[in-house]
Amino acid sequence: MTMSSSTPPVAKAHGRFLRGSASKVRRVLDQIRGRTYRDALIMLEFMPYRSTGPITKVLRSAVANAEHNLGLDPATLVITSASADIGPSMKRYRPRAQGRAFAIKKQTCHISIAVAASTDS
Repeated sequence: MTMSSSTPPVAKAHGRFLRGSASKVRRVLDQIRGRTYRDALIMLEFMPYRSTGPITKVLRSAVANAEHNLGLDPATLVITSASADIGPSMKRYRPRAQGRAFAIKKQTCHISIAVAASTDS
């Protein structure tokens, strides 16, 4: 016998093919996961990392989706999941001494953020 529990609606947003390595983005996402939307925005504004710009953009998109599509209030939203996956690497070459070529990988990543209304009253 299964009981149907009412789960709160979840709004998602994805940023794909963003420049920067997934490991550097994950260290920022780990800090904001589980926080409220307002707290996450404040934290992102004062963190000294380059990846906070694209993360803020994806977070604002997820909140806009929640507000527009689900009719949720942004003040009640909490980040339920935030992840960064590895994207394709752009391969470039730099000339080196004696006719050699040095390979450079310019990494990309995909950022996914989901927000839902908090269960606290």
